[in-house]
Amino acid sequence: MFRFSLIKKNIGIDLGTSNFLIYLDKRGIVVNEPTMVAVNTKTNKILAVGSEAKKMLGRTPAHVSVIRPLVNGVISDFEMTQEILRYFLKKITAQNSLTSYRKAVVGVPSDLTEVERKSVEDAVMGAGVFQPYIIDEPLAAALGARLPIEEPAANMIVDIGGGTTEIAVISMAGTVTAKSLKVAGDRLNDDIMRFVRDEFKLAIGEATAEEVKVTIGSAIPLEQKLDMTIRGRDLVSGLPKEIIIKDTQVRAATTKSLRSIIDAIREVLEIAPPELAGDILRRGIHLCGGGSLLRGIDHLIARELSVMTTAVEDPLTCVVRGTGVAVENLEKYLPLLENPLKPKDIKL
Repeated sequence: MFRFSLIKKNIGIDLGTSNFLIYLDKRGIVVNEPTMVAVNTKTNKILAVGSEAKKMLGRTPAHVSVIRPLVNGVISDFEMTQEILRYFLKKITAQNSLTSYRKAVVGVPSDLTEVERKSVEDAVMGAGVFQPYIIDEPLAAALGARLPIEEPAANMIVDIGGGTTEIAVISMAGTVTAKSLKVAGDRLNDDIMRFVRDEFKLAIGEATAEEVKVTIGSAIPLEQKLDMTIRGRDLVSGLPKEIIIKDTQVRAATTKSLRSIIDAIREVLEIAPPELAGDILRRGIHLCGGGSLLRGIDHLIARELSVMTTAVEDPLTCVVRGTGVAVENLEKYLPLLENPLKPKDIKL
């Protein structure tokens, strides 16, 4: 007789508005894909998930929809979120069908309501995980950046993601002050689309706006002048048209949103206890998330707030690495996590 044993794995999940990441216990990051799914609306059949679905964005026929099931960090389409989770978990276990997922630590925005947190837990459990734990994204990002969060001193983290910007001051393994702002990478894309429409009378898609932001976008003037050719539909003639957009124009388009982020950071600094404010001045502000890759954003924040600002190493994966640290040391970090089961029901 052959005896088979079920391999139980723990995972960390970053349910991002733009990107979906999974950290597998003892292996590291195994999934890093866009949070998108393409669906045939006639048959309700899923055609593509992740990168393949992103390629279809803005290029589909009428009966195919490319859906982003999370908006501003909140689940807007429960079934599709669950399907994405199930798809990627099956993808990981393709090499060993006897693998099951026992526990998962999931990063979520800090201002989610109890109902929204419950929907995250239900989606994770419905995808095949026995026990989900919830951790606020700023705490996860601080863990992923290897900041000394357990010390009685301030660690200020600013996570500029796709849908939300999470700002928090952390001390003694807890959040002292925090703010969640629905202005982040997606808003910058919208700003660029709106600017091009108003200034050039040209309609462009989200993918083009994202490319413009990444290629020539910046928060401060650059030594080298940049420009880029973009193509879209002329709103006057209705015909295809191409224009050249400059970095100064992209900067003008995104100034208001960047100002909102800086004002939110200032608000958190203003309500921080004096001793922690002194720590922040000495240790600085730590940036993570995709938005921290915008050229010069660290210098802009440092100039406006007179506080040293630096981007952490590998900012795109900071939150999921933090969930990985938590899931690999679950007993140690359990006080930081939220759990739907009562303490007596939890078996480590």
